[in-house]
Amino acid sequence: MKYALILGDGMADYPIPSLGGRTPLEVADKPCMNALAKTGKVGLVKTVPDKLKPGSDVANLGALGYDAEKCYTGRSPLEALSIGIDMKEDDVALRTNLVTLTDEEEFGDKVMKDYSAGEITTPEARELLEYLEKELGSDRFTFYPGVSYRHCLIIAHGSTDMQLTPPHDISGKRIGDYLPKGALSEQLTDLIKRANKLLSEHPINKKRVLSGQNPANSIWFWGQGTRPALEKFEARYGLKGGMVSAVDLLKGIAVGAGMKSVDVEGATGTLATNFEGKAKAACDLLDGGCDFVFVHLEAPDECGHQGDLDGKIKAIECVDKRVLSPVVEHLKASGEDFAVMVMPDHFTPVSILTHSREPVPFLMYSSRRTLGDGRAYNEKSAAESGVFYDTPGDLFREFISL
Repeated sequence: MKYALILGDGMADYPIPSLGGRTPLEVADKPCMNALAKTGKVGLVKTVPDKLKPGSDVANLGALGYDAEKCYTGRSPLEALSIGIDMKEDDVALRTNLVTLTDEEEFGDKVMKDYSAGEITTPEARELLEYLEKELGSDRFTFYPGVSYRHCLIIAHGSTDMQLTPPHDISGKRIGDYLPKGALSEQLTDLIKRANKLLSEHPINKKRVLSGQNPANSIWFWGQGTRPALEKFEARYGLKGGMVSAVDLLKGIAVGAGMKSVDVEGATGTLATNFEGKAKAACDLLDGGCDFVFVHLEAPDECGHQGDLDGKIKAIECVDKRVLSPVVEHLKASGEDFAVMVMPDHFTPVSILTHSREPVPFLMYSSRRTLGDGRAYNEKSAAESGVFYDTPGDLFREFISL
């Protein structure tokens, strides 16, 4: 028996007036999801515990059946695992975004123009992070480059007693009210201010401005946490697991859970990602000894954060036609029984540009038997199904027992 979980990050949304009160998931052309839904089970699952924020870290742990309230220590430490950072017991990791701030003279009046610095390329970002480490790094603070705009700061002998706001939560807002508070707030704010001065004058950013791109003219800290300790996936479920993702967070979860993680050339986490390469990587993992594969697609979430409705619809269609469909066809051709689950980790509505914590719609399919009543796969249909899992671990365990 083989299992594939295809996760469209942030794929769920609210009804949109310009779509006649429908959601992107309702209007998207998704023939493979429709076909699976004819015999599959559609319902809702609560992926985010009440006491935790609806981040991709918590929600993706939930999608994999982990209890985030017991194992979650922060987002950045999971990304640090992917980068290869060996965190000490008293280290604290902070996600460090490269961002674009506006140019008001008073620092607190600057506005968060772009939380991803125009989805800066990884080579450009690496050079900027290495520059920051050279200029701002110390025995206490160490910068590590990651992928695109997503990077890491390690604080030696640190504390997580700080209030940090994700930059995608304050798009278009004045940053003064959201600068670091709590432990080390003065030092962290000083690093942000100094980075802004240094990066604004860097040749890479001058070139980006001349070419009409958003410059990576500052950094922003969030997602603090200590060294994680995840139960190994195989020990937990008796299955060999594989992960396909473009982002360090999911790769870090894979490392922590002892799952096999593969890098896909051209995988960016955006609409420009190599969807076909991700599908092939998933099939290769299943053929190469993995019983379960988790394919994470970031593009719907990115479009939600950017308020890009057309892009989000297109991203869902790409998930369906360029990833889900070839994976399902490969599983059918193998002649082996299989099960597939499709779901988002959380809502990322284009109307609010950030995550929300509502239970998400899932679709569960088995090649062995009919599971549901043939209803459509979307938010409304899932809510009307009467099928609800208050704990994601219950849904995941049911899935891998099909």
